[in-house]
Amino acid sequence: TATTILIALGTTARAYVFLGVAALVLAAAGFYFWSRREGAQERLDRWKMRMPLFGEVWTKYQVAQFSRVLGTLLTGGIPLVQALETSGRSLGSPLLKKTLDRTSVLVREGKSLSASLASTGIIPDLAVDMMEVGESTGALPQMLTSVAEFYEEDVSTRMTAALSLIEPVIMIFMGAFVAFVLVALYLPIFSLADTIR
Repeated sequence: TATTILIALGTTARAYVFLGVAALVLAAAGFYFWSRREGAQERLDRWKMRMPLFGEVWTKYQVAQFSRVLGTLLTGGIPLVQALETSGRSLGSPLLKKTLDRTSVLVREGKSLSASLASTGIIPDLAVDMMEVGESTGALPQMLTSVAEFYEEDVSTRMTAALSLIEPVIMIFMGAFVAFVLVALYLPIFSLADTIR
């Protein structure tokens, strides 16, 4: 019955709670030390970017942040190579930081920003195309701002849509759990009442 299952779950939880906590602590410590190794952050970042749904949103958010900072620096008169290096340091993505470091080297060698970013294979094609238009028209800072605004809105829309899908699922699971607990608590009472009768 539901009551038996609930009691069994409680007993199991009490028996293995310390083992579970110890396993979580060891896993967290192992992950922390692994993430401190050279190249681990980049591998983790690449894995995040490849995740279904979340990966694309994460990449677009980072591109929006990079475009916003770079556009602001260029508008303020900062040279492109220096602005690229500063933009990379502002990002929360180690992989994109390394990408921008390579990009700044290519730009210093004479390649255009759009061609340098396209060669990395990480920046979305649409963002690269928009930057190329900005370079050809002499309005790169303004186009970078447009790129940032476009991806910020896209990320916001996708997050809102994801939350609207997740919320009903969470409510269903919570409702089912509460119903299960109520049945487990009240079923013995009803059974006892029937027995007394």
